[in-house]
Amino acid sequence: MKILIIGGTGTISSAITRQLAEGGHELWLLNRGSRKNEVPAGVKQVICDINDEAEVLRQLGNEVFDAVCEFIGFLPSQVARDIRLFDGRTRQYVYISSASAYKKPASSHVITEGTSLANPYWEYSRNKIACEELLMKTYREEGFPVTIVRPSHTYCERAVPVSVHGLQGSWQVLKRMMDGKPVLVQGDGSSLWTLTWNEDFARGFIGLLGNPKAIGEAFQIMSDEQLTWNQIYQSVANALGVTFKPYYVSSEFLAAVAPEAYDFTGNLLGDKSVTVVFDCTKLKRAVPGFCATTRFDEGVRRCVAYILNHPELQVEDPEFDAWTDRVIETLEQAKQQLQ
Repeated sequence: MKILIIGGTGTISSAITRQLAEGGHELWLLNRGSRKNEVPAGVKQVICDINDEAEVLRQLGNEVFDAVCEFIGFLPSQVARDIRLFDGRTRQYVYISSASAYKKPASSHVITEGTSLANPYWEYSRNKIACEELLMKTYREEGFPVTIVRPSHTYCERAVPVSVHGLQGSWQVLKRMMDGKPVLVQGDGSSLWTLTWNEDFARGFIGLLGNPKAIGEAFQIMSDEQLTWNQIYQSVANALGVTFKPYYVSSEFLAAVAPEAYDFTGNLLGDKSVTVVFDCTKLKRAVPGFCATTRFDEGVRRCVAYILNHPELQVEDPEFDAWTDRVIETLEQAKQQLQ
């Protein structure tokens, strides 16, 4: 197939890029070229700002694609731009939405593609919902060949997934664990979560490309493994060879006292604090044989080993570290005052 990926070097899309390149497909990437050295040999690169529609059209010429995959579309205006650019130039337009778009709080912890979309806590999710609505309206009224994909928490070797961290990512949480310090865990750590290794996600995604069952449909792609946040953090500690020392704090409290930039209202109340179990039956019907095979304890060991061998990924976050200490100290003082 002839495929254009808008993005192509992120956590999710990099695995898809590698697998498509290895599969012998004619693959094009359209992005700003900031990580062009990581692109596999043989992949064609269109380096430009996708918002410059005239330049995009100039570089693409009269090319027509079997699939165009949008990984960096977050606003309805960006989706409208893509419709202008690719209507009549692709047989399938695959939009990466988000499982955070599902109704919060959910009516049922079992989530299917038919679960209502509504997230009052997170603007990011509401924008994804608006993008989906625009695309499906265009599909119904004009036949624009859309497929919507809703990932949940997908990870790769470049970052360990944790729930409560600062603006620099998860390294400071790992460093606290290695230093023997407690780490913040929302609630009591018992809510269920799903983590998906990016190579597993890529196999399900690629199975939808060129698939006639995918046009006009939405699919979620996740692992079937559900873990509590206690189990997730314990797996991280095991990979580091340290003791897990949780400090439990309610999600509401964290959202109320955290710096606004952390956006725990969206990230926790609108996503990671809510127990969900994803039913991927629809995907498995459309992509027979799909199965995510990487258990989290296996994947996180790969992450930890990779990060410990790549100092450039060990980005410290002293502001988050100090804020964490203040939260713990404040709550401990409150306990003493109430005793």
